[in-house]
Amino acid sequence: MDINEKKRITDDLQGRLKKSTIVILTDYKGLDVSAMNILRRKLREANAEYQVAKNSLLVRASEGNDVTLIKDHFKGPSAIALTYGDPVAPAKVLTDFLKENKNFEIKMGVLNGKVVDPEGIKALSSLPSREVLLAQVLATMNAVPTSLVRALSDVPKRILNVLQAIKDQKEAQA
Repeated sequence: MDINEKKRITDDLQGRLKKSTIVILTDYKGLDVSAMNILRRKLREANAEYQVAKNSLLVRASEGNDVTLIKDHFKGPSAIALTYGDPVAPAKVLTDFLKENKNFEIKMGVLNGKVVDPEGIKALSSLPSREVLLAQVLATMNAVPTSLVRALSDVPKRILNVLQAIKDQKEAQA
């Protein structure tokens, strides 16, 4: 690979790393081609990318963005999973893949400028997706006004019940 090709790959990778919301560094040692293709397909379905690159190119591409925080972990066979949207989706795919393939390893990650260790990535994968969280927030926001309306409409009913009881009591006395 000549210097121009390396520069082009580095520039492309650097641009994608800057735009990404999460970058997860993995060790793919021991995986065969079919397992790698399965992983790539699952990540593509989750709107994520999986890139195998030389460590020297990863170090150069990480300069000037948050991924530089984990450049010390660019050792051995390294690949990165990244996404520009929901950070939970690739974490779920990689964690599920890790359960099926013992040779696969999650090394480290960067989420919005914060370093995330493998346990943090596993914890992130247990969260519901962005859409589910938004639906839960919307349901909670919708429940508050509904409960308020019920409470406010209950007050006049109670007053009417008290007035009816007083009327019934006065009629019984008369």
